[in-house]
Amino acid sequence: MTQLTQSNSQKCVSILGLLSMLCNVTGFLDGAEVGERCDLVGNLARRGCGLEFIEHPEVMVEVNATTSSTQVSPGEITLTLRPGAEASVIVAVQQLERYPVDLYYLVDVSASMQENLDQLKTVGVALSHRMREHSSDLRLGFGSFVDKPVSPYINVHPSKINNPCSDYEVKCRPAHGFHHVLSMTANMSEFTRIIKRQRISGNMDTPEGGLDAMLQATVCQVGWRGEAKRLLLLMTDQPSHLALDSRLAGIVTPHDGLCHLENNVYMESTTMDHPSLGLLAEKLLENHIYSLFAVEQLQYQWYESTFKCMNRANVLRLNVSSAHSNSNSSLLSTHSISMQVYFNITIGLHSCPDDDDDDVVQVFVRPVGYNESSIIKVHSRCRCHCGPDWHCHDDTTHQSTCDPEHTPTRPHTHGPEWSRQCRAEGSGVDCNGRGVCVCGKCVCERNSLGTVYGQYCQMDDYSCPYQHGLLCGGRGMCVSGDCVCEEGWTGESCRCPVSTAICLSDNGLLCSGRGRCVCGRCVCDNHQYSGAFCERCPTCHSSCQSHWRCIDCHLSHGLSQREAGECNHTCIPLVGYVNDVTGRMGSGVIPDRSTYSHTNMSLWSAKKIKCKRHLFSSFSLSFS
Repeated sequence: MTQLTQSNSQKCVSILGLLSMLCNVTGFLDGAEVGERCDLVGNLARRGCGLEFIEHPEVMVEVNATTSSTQVSPGEITLTLRPGAEASVIVAVQQLERYPVDLYYLVDVSASMQENLDQLKTVGVALSHRMREHSSDLRLGFGSFVDKPVSPYINVHPSKINNPCSDYEVKCRPAHGFHHVLSMTANMSEFTRIIKRQRISGNMDTPEGGLDAMLQATVCQVGWRGEAKRLLLLMTDQPSHLALDSRLAGIVTPHDGLCHLENNVYMESTTMDHPSLGLLAEKLLENHIYSLFAVEQLQYQWYESTFKCMNRANVLRLNVSSAHSNSNSSLLSTHSISMQVYFNITIGLHSCPDDDDDDVVQVFVRPVGYNESSIIKVHSRCRCHCGPDWHCHDDTTHQSTCDPEHTPTRPHTHGPEWSRQCRAEGSGVDCNGRGVCVCGKCVCERNSLGTVYGQYCQMDDYSCPYQHGLLCGGRGMCVSGDCVCEEGWTGESCRCPVSTAICLSDNGLLCSGRGRCVCGRCVCDNHQYSGAFCERCPTCHSSCQSHWRCIDCHLSHGLSQREAGECNHTCIPLVGYVNDVTGRMGSGVIPDRSTYSHTNMSLWSAKKIKCKRHLFSSFSLSFS
């Protein structure tokens, strides 16, 4: 009796994919190959398998309603798929109206920011109060930056290091890469006090160290809460240094992407390069931080073009005269409550796991800037399911081990005695790697290209040469790797016509009598012939044209045999003369030095030179 094994049911699903069905009735197709249990439903029904016994694993989608998620829902989805199947799920994202918000101000305190810093002391406080209208749980933090405190970015004269503004009789703070000033706090009074205490600093070049400071504020614990929406606001009036800029200061060590704060001061500013945009984007995404850039009008284009590749990076114009209104509206629009957004996600299973395990694959769907995610668990359905009316065959014991009181065991590879019967001589792979070994017999795979067959699955009907994208040129069948051509065609890919009629020239000769017909094309016998029918010979009839100088020489000497020796250098070995002329006629015009201004002459010459000793025997000319 033919029995269905776990491994064969898995192979069935793998090969035919979405359209495959399994007949699980006992005794179906006794004596036939096991693989014939796997087929399209119509074929199985025609062979006598009742529809109630045809197993067709369906796609299953299960939503776990018990998993709580406040902004991303559903929190967990379980999919059961078979190879070739797809399932679509809807994930909804809704920002809650009173959701916790962490906002970190990262401010450029170089001397050119003096006016903006003064504005921040009033605008920042007003903005914070406005933000509270949209989130009852708002916390603010603050940090400052200038640039790397090394030459040539700052003036390293001893009098300038501690007070970069000494030339202007103004007391400035020293330049620094990044100072974390205030951790996230809900105390607005403390935030206001810290801002009002800030003093400017100074540096030499125009670009600032904004990216350096951003990365430290991102990866270091400046008070970010796990459940809050995280906003990082960079305020500056100049562009920022990029990766490799530090080479000018002799700093060549790439940034490692780690936190290097000690006592709230960035300690590796003078030893590590500025981070790359890719590294910064990676860390922002990894820490679920939404980046904002508030820059002056002159630098807006630079930041917009530089950071357009970063997800969730907004560039806002910072206008001093209208900072109170514009900055408020811009930032609030970024954080405004929007309608619920739906994402349609389609997940497909291409094939069964290689190790035969139905492992669960987890897909995390997390919107950028959110700390919550939806988990999609994908199960592969590749094995048969035992019912009360049939049995599954255990490949290891060759006995039926699955019945109504047992569950199917994991299939194993056949023993060595079976594998040897499924391998061709000299091969170390079962069924040439194109099938499975079942009880010493190969069950060959099926694929979209064609059919694999043979005792060891060594043959197929698609591994033949192609012509113009067609198997066997569309003029034959592929049998065991060779093209069997239709009548009238031959060749490896059936591209050559058997008939030579296509090579007949206008005169009825095959290739004009100068070549052979090979695969429907003339192959000329001599390289001087060319053309589709070897009909062209540019050099065949040029003897008359090449001998005019010789003729002119003889005419100028009165056709005298005595003086013919004067023309030897012209005529020999170009031409010889014979008594009988049977060649073709050519014509030309040469000057007549005695009587006429021009003489028309016809020359008859032999195609083959028969005698070279007689310089002149006979010459046929006609004059007019």
